[in-house]
Amino acid sequence: MYDRQNKLPVRKRDLIQVDGLVKYFPVRAGLFQHVKNWVQAVDRVSFTIREGETLGLVGESGCGKTTVGRTMLRLVEPTSGKVLFDGRDIFLLSERELKDIRREMQIIFQDPYASLDPRVPVGESLMEGLNIHGIGTQQERFDVMLDVMQKVGLEPYHARRYPHEFSGGQRQRIGIARALTLLPKFIVCDEPVSALDVSIQSQILNILKELQAEYSLTYLFIAHNLSVVEHISDRVAVMYLGKIVEMTSRDELFRNPMHPYTQALISAIPIPDPHLKRQRTILKGDVPSPLNPPTGCRFHTRCPIAVEQCAQEEPAFQEMQIDHWVACWLAE
Repeated sequence: MYDRQNKLPVRKRDLIQVDGLVKYFPVRAGLFQHVKNWVQAVDRVSFTIREGETLGLVGESGCGKTTVGRTMLRLVEPTSGKVLFDGRDIFLLSERELKDIRREMQIIFQDPYASLDPRVPVGESLMEGLNIHGIGTQQERFDVMLDVMQKVGLEPYHARRYPHEFSGGQRQRIGIARALTLLPKFIVCDEPVSALDVSIQSQILNILKELQAEYSLTYLFIAHNLSVVEHISDRVAVMYLGKIVEMTSRDELFRNPMHPYTQALISAIPIPDPHLKRQRTILKGDVPSPLNPPTGCRFHTRCPIAVEQCAQEEPAFQEMQIDHWVACWLAE
């Protein structure tokens, strides 16, 4: 989208605004189950998702990516912070208001089999949301179900089958279809291709892109595979131990990664050419525990260029270049 007079790109409006999101999980022990500590899964995370775009959220397992997505939808209640959807704070809504707005906010789970009722044919599972919200007549709901199944590459006779009769790729198509039945504006894609073969991954990613173009969908795409994120995302946020350390456009991130953690992740991407070799950045040690995260920059215990300041003071998440945000003392 461009401004015809000034010939400059016009930024789309922010559909999602996440401001200072915090989610701590209590660790209980003893006879009376008193709280002994807190797992700092998500700690003061802030970002925006623009209307019609895909924001990729990447990081190692256990960094808090999935917790961010589920907390945004209030599938997990937050500790503090704000999530604005179309200007409305999700965390301040009543149960009735939340039910209404969930028509516009859906999720595709990482394990589609675990999210499907094994005793119910998939056609009924797909119509469940329509039934809950009282949308249309029974025949209209049936027609919607068949239509979305066709959109994701399933046949009408599949509606009578049970989840165990499908392959992993087909189950993920069912998960996408179920998220689509209510025609939402925003979908959290929680590692939807991580358990699939590479050939099936490409099919699912192409389906997601086609549906986004047809229905003007907005995605939060959670993944740990940077190659997948590069294929589908418009912007990318890199997460480490509960915090976002870098966020910018996809092209800028892969062209000019500024945070040492992002540089290490990108250096691990294989190059499909046996004659070319990428200089690897090998991170030492394991990811610290979110029960007791390091002081200062949380990455400093594994960072190859860390200085004394990194261990003492936490760097601010600031805009180093236009729309390129980094939390690192040495990024400049």
